[in-house]
Amino acid sequence: MKIWIDISNAPHVRFFKDVIKYLIDEGEDVIVTTRQFGDIHKLMDMYGIDYISVGKHGVSLKDKLRESTTRVTDLFDIIADEKIDVAVSKHSIELPRISFGLGIPSLYILDNEHAVAANKLTLPLCDRIIAPKIIDVWKLMEYGADPNKILPYNGTSELMHFKSFNYNDNIFDDLGLNLKKSKTIFMRPEPSLASYLDADCRKSVLSPIVEVLKEYANILVLPRFKEQSKIFEGIDNVTILDPPVDTSSIIKKADLVIGAGGTMNREAAILQTPVISCYPGTCLSVDKFYINQGLMYRSNNLDDIINKALSFIVNPHEPIDVNHDDLFKIVLNNIYDLGKNGKP
Repeated sequence: MKIWIDISNAPHVRFFKDVIKYLIDEGEDVIVTTRQFGDIHKLMDMYGIDYISVGKHGVSLKDKLRESTTRVTDLFDIIADEKIDVAVSKHSIELPRISFGLGIPSLYILDNEHAVAANKLTLPLCDRIIAPKIIDVWKLMEYGADPNKILPYNGTSELMHFKSFNYNDNIFDDLGLNLKKSKTIFMRPEPSLASYLDADCRKSVLSPIVEVLKEYANILVLPRFKEQSKIFEGIDNVTILDPPVDTSSIIKKADLVIGAGGTMNREAAILQTPVISCYPGTCLSVDKFYINQGLMYRSNNLDDIINKALSFIVNPHEPIDVNHDDLFKIVLNNIYDLGKNGKP
């Protein structure tokens, strides 16, 4: 069976890495495409994934349209004659359009119901859509998704990131970190280049939080791009991490995670590290999944965040049991079913 997987964002590398390995080990022919954006290439190399890089991420709306249009054409030239049995992606804009046009059965993994442009451009074209059960189906239908093609599951996509996770308790030493305080807070800035968030890439909502908490704990910041890195340069007791790094081990080792994004916050919740979300956009349903279970705290109020952070680093929450479906099995079963049986 020939399978095409398109990876368009850095977190999607961790989502698909074990799927790709399994399929290759089973003797399947897997074509992985990606684009130039953030740390995707570095992560692909770190996990030993062979890939074809096509196109790049656009910053302005005009750039996004131009780059996506060009990428559709370039991907078409690669895929059109490959006789693909099934195409798989997570929030890729281009794969559903190409697979629909070429009559290739497509599997789409979704976890952001507020990505309006992406969802409108993709959901009506997909043959099957795997989405967390907590996301309102009616919301997806507003974008044109066929409710009969939506496959809900209990959990979030970050569960896939830990299928083969091996915790490195010596991660701080291995990175040569000079940590002066007994407590450590890991921070991730907002995705200010994303189309679904109106933000200035030269500023961060984390800045005032860092200014206060640097007096109480070591601060580790993992920026998304160079401009974000500059925001936190030269601040005492703040270490800027250079990707790619073993973020999962860093999250588990840290005493607290404060994130203005989404993926690493949810990873922290899964790893049971106390986490505060200060994401400046509308709260996602997948975040509510962990908030409702007491595994994530959300606030955009500076005093509230500071007080909760100081409380967490002294008194972390007790372990909380979470029931979830086997997403890895769900993804693989649908890849094989679509690949062998074609469109529903």
